[in-house]
Amino acid sequence: MLHTVNKSPFMNQSLESCLRFTQSGDAILLIEDGVYGAAAGTGKSALVEEALKNHQVYVLSADLKARALTNLIEGVKVTDYAGFVDLVEQNLVHAWL
Repeated sequence: MLHTVNKSPFMNQSLESCLRFTQSGDAILLIEDGVYGAAAGTGKSALVEEALKNHQVYVLSADLKARALTNLIEGVKVTDYAGFVDLVEQNLVHAWL
């Protein structure tokens, strides 16, 4: 299963809700304002660091660039639109809004 989160974890509970329901091996893709969840050294960093123990966590490169984010949590993978399509093709998708 691929879980997509598009809301900032500082403005919405989507990331926390997502993490409560993910199962081992599920992938998480942070898109749009959801990419703020991958920023290192924030009050929400521990959520993603814990998730990385059982999940692949991805962020969309275009959304990182649009928000000028460069300091990511170690282990978070950056993907482009082609990688996003690959993830969708390989998994059922649940969007957390």
